[in-house]
Amino acid sequence: MNTREQTYMAIKKMLATLDDPFTRFLEPEKFKSLRSGTQGALTGVGLSIGYPSQLDGPAAGLVVISAAPGGPANRAGILTGDVIVAIDDTSTETMGIYDAAERLQGPEGTSVELTIRSGPEIKQVALTREKVSLNPVKSRLCKVPGSGKDSPSIGYIKLTSFNQNASGAVKEAVDSLKSSSVNAFVLDLRDNSGGLFPEGIETAKIWLDKGVIVYICDSRGVRDIYDTDGSSAIAASEPLAVLVNKGTASASEILAGALKDNKRAVLFGEPTYGKGKIQSVFELSDGSGLAVTVARYETPAHIDIDKVGVIPDHPLPISFPKDEEGFCRCLQDPASACYVNRVQLFAR
Repeated sequence: MNTREQTYMAIKKMLATLDDPFTRFLEPEKFKSLRSGTQGALTGVGLSIGYPSQLDGPAAGLVVISAAPGGPANRAGILTGDVIVAIDDTSTETMGIYDAAERLQGPEGTSVELTIRSGPEIKQVALTREKVSLNPVKSRLCKVPGSGKDSPSIGYIKLTSFNQNASGAVKEAVDSLKSSSVNAFVLDLRDNSGGLFPEGIETAKIWLDKGVIVYICDSRGVRDIYDTDGSSAIAASEPLAVLVNKGTASASEILAGALKDNKRAVLFGEPTYGKGKIQSVFELSDGSGLAVTVARYETPAHIDIDKVGVIPDHPLPISFPKDEEGFCRCLQDPASACYVNRVQLFAR
């Protein structure tokens, strides 16, 4: 090849023959941003995006899986389920999610214009990029009205992504809530679009005293089994409810599937996104990289969730909030539209 560009183009054409949206070539800048995202900080607009699923209907464009709380997109009112129709006047109809992610990221202080379809309404939104720090965990203690001084308390933990801080941050939250003597936990994985596979496994080990977490399968069948002997468990017996939605993807589906199939938790919400594929990332000599789908995974009950997702045990009230303040309110106030009593929440 005469130029670097020609080389890149040849690699992209070669990969395109595999017809897999998750196998892709990453120029040096893109490769660097993939790395920095899993390490805990990104400069962008705070959006996690995905391809439309069957549930979205015929959505021409890319679907918002989640908007980072307090980030530019979240402040501008962009919601889960909104469709990004164009980025800076370039249609997203045939755009890959990684190309889109690269267009959304960029130097701090620069701006990007999105065309968003929210329900029937189409709107233009101009956003200024900023450093979005990715502390993946928020937690709080919810006191639930009960009899006398023994009123039960529930530990709520919201996990937003699986970067390299994830399992450590969940452990810290569990320890701190246990020191306040909680009786039960709620783990909120709504709009968690995944991240590092090993962090998903480590987080599952916190809750399980034994059992298979996930099977890794290739074209010949089961290749690897990830399981736990309970040595990392710090909350294996307290009642546990897990909240999921269609923004729950990849590593968070592995976690939700493991907790459901091992009968460790009750799942609430809607079917998850359905990304049952695993990529390995390889760095090339000039700092560019390849992400290649190398396997698919099955949950402990041997369910392949690709394109179907993990199916929850129960739905959540439509008006159920996504923040920790709102969550506590829904447990405390029987008159609120989102009320769920704690017996319902943890009953098999």
